[in-house]
Amino acid sequence: MIVIINYGMGNLRSVEKAVELCGGSPVVSNKVEDLKKADKIVLPGVGAFGEGMKNLGELSLLETLREEVLIKKKPFLGICLGMQCAVIEYARNVCGLEDAHSYEFYADLKHPVIHLMADQEGVANMGGSMRLGAYKAKLDRDSNSYKAYGADEIFERHRHRYEFNNTYRYLFADKPFMLAGVSPDGRLVEIIEISDHPWFVGVQFHPELKSRPTKAHPLFRNFIAAAVEYNLKKNDKLTAAKPEYETIKGIQRD
Repeated sequence: MIVIINYGMGNLRSVEKAVELCGGSPVVSNKVEDLKKADKIVLPGVGAFGEGMKNLGELSLLETLREEVLIKKKPFLGICLGMQCAVIEYARNVCGLEDAHSYEFYADLKHPVIHLMADQEGVANMGGSMRLGAYKAKLDRDSNSYKAYGADEIFERHRHRYEFNNTYRYLFADKPFMLAGVSPDGRLVEIIEISDHPWFVGVQFHPELKSRPTKAHPLFRNFIAAAVEYNLKKNDKLTAAKPEYETIKGIQRD
């Protein structure tokens, strides 16, 4: 089961449609029990901005996500704020920064691992000042993203004004956390991955906007493929464990 987490974002239907174009039948939910039943999880970006993080906090979904995705190794795709949430959780629970958060939601932070882009500082009239439209990114050849795209450079559509805070790059340097895609000048983090996870990808852009009925987006396509592989391995483990369990119960097999 594919679960798309519903926490009040504006582009929910676009993400849902992108998954459907890959042959998936997603369940849109904000229930913890659905996350626990899921085999793969999508954490989309938002159109409601601050309300999205507030809703996530009230729903206590981030803690469940950590258990289901990082510990159980379920395939994960984080989009825009979804990527930023992944950075926040990793900073808190792997890097030890308990108060890590995003400057978008809390201005008085000791560790704003997500912060305003430099050219957004002091902008009072927000309007169309966000990073909008298609931008180029360079991919790490050892990443799952590179395997999906099959290219060193990509163009993807953006809609945001908050970014991975480069001040904290050092903190992640000796961890499995990978900066899988960056802007051509290396200044902006576009894609994050966890290298010791089968498929954990977070992107700052919106891949759902480029999925088409006859051409699924590479990230959604490979996300679904990773989910299929996860299910096959899970079923193999269940099958292998069944004879042992029945022997313990004293049941004789033919």
